[in-house]
Formats: sequence, C-alpha cells, structure tokens
Amino acid sequence: MDVTPEIIRDNLTNLVNNNQRVDGRELDEYRDISIETGVIPKAEGSALCTLGGTKVIVGIKPSVGSPFEDTPDVGVLMTNCELVPMADPSFESGPPSPESIELARVVDRGIRESEMVNLKELCIEEGKHVWMLFIDIHVIDNCGNLFDCASLAANAALKTCKLKKATIVDDEVVYVEDETLDVPLNHNVALSTFVKIGDKMILDPSLEEESVLSARLSIGITEEGSICSMQKGGEESISKEDLFFAVNTALNKNEEILANLNTE
Repeated sequence: MDVTPEIIRDNLTNLVNNNQRVDGRELDEYRDISIETGVIPKAEGSALCTLGGTKVIVGIKPSVGSPFEDTPDVGVLMTNCELVPMADPSFESGPPSPESIELARVVDRGIRESEMVNLKELCIEEGKHVWMLFIDIHVIDNCGNLFDCASLAANAALKTCKLKKATIVDDEVVYVEDETLDVPLNHNVALSTFVKIGDKMILDPSLEEESVLSARLSIGITEEGSICSMQKGGEESISKEDLFFAVNTALNKNEEILANLNTE
C-alpha cells in the first residue's frame, strides 16, 4: 500500500492549519503573475498568462455570423478549452473532459455575467449579421489554479483583440480595408480561486495543494467590486464563515490582480 499520498495530505494540512504553506506564501497570497499579449500572430487577440509555474495561452478568433433567434441584436461569445497531456500527465487526449468543460464555463461565465463585453455593440445588422467571438483556452503547463490564470489570459486577449470595420452593402458584409475596431469592453473582471485544506481557506492553490483539497470556490469580481459569478468544486461543503472569508479576501485582492492587465 502506497502511503505517500496520505503523508503529503497530512503534511500540507498541518502546515495550513498553522497558517503556513510549502512555498512560504501567506494563505491569502498569490504567486507571481505576468502577462504577455500578441503571442499568436495569426489571432486577432491573444495573451499568455503565467501564474507561478502555471501557463495558459488564450487566442481570440472573431468571425461574422448569424445571431441567435431570441437575441437578434446581440453578438455571440463562445469559450472553449483544451487540456493536453503535454501540460499535465493526468490530462488525456480526445473529447473534452469534464475538467476542460468546467474551466471553459467558469471563464465564460465570469466574462458573460459581468457584461465585460458589450455584446450589443457587436451587432452589424440586426437579425442577420453579428460578430462572433471564439475564445480558445490552451493550457501550456499546469502547476495549479488554472481558473484564475485562464481568466486573466482571456481578459488580456480581449483587451488587445481587433475587429475589422464592417459595413453592409447589398445585404452583404463588406470589410473596410486597413480599418479596425477594439472589442467593446465595459470593464475588467478577475477570478479569485480558493481551496479548503484542513480548517483553512487558501488563495491561489498550487497543484500539490489542489491534490488534497476538500472544497474549492472561484469568485468573479468586476473592477467596480461587483460579484458576478461563483463556482463551487470539491466534495465537501463550505461554511458560511469560509464563504465570507473568501468573498472579503477576493474583494480586497481584486485591484491587485487586475493591475496585471495594465499592459500598456
């Protein structure tokens, strides 16, 4: 019987219960964050976010298509994620896994529910032509907390994405040569992810810490301080006290996180 996992769990739990972590961080401290934009030349918007050892690339591919019937004057936003074995041996090739679907949905929900993108301004001709933004998330190296890393990369990619200026001529979409527009954004939004280990909630878990979590909570907050999304994970419940601690910590950390999006 391999007792190593239990030894690791006990060690990490004892450290956290004593307000310590393996890498020396405080319980509410992020790893170093860096963001580089324009990393995919053939994408209209792209960004690489590094969070500690975790690396995620996001590319934005806009195209003109038909709106949904129930929202004829609103653009379309679609988020996809790919988890490949190169990034983590536990990832498998093939159809999207539950983990990749959850990651895409959590990032998408933060953007969508915060109304970060002004989807109405993506309408070219009501009922016929709208911009569709395809957000593709690619994990390069998984060292924990893919949610926050992917969210920052998606935000940075959207901020730098360019759309061709389009007009309607004889019911056809015509692009104006050498003229582009920014994606219409209302504000920035960031995720803060916590995990419960032992008796404590800790921010920005490493991969090792994620392996022993009992619960996980990701909180999306706009730069104005409005909570726009939450995602609960893990097998155990989260107490009211843990929830309030996570929300208050996320609110206090939000400005610090979003400062990384100032790439100019």
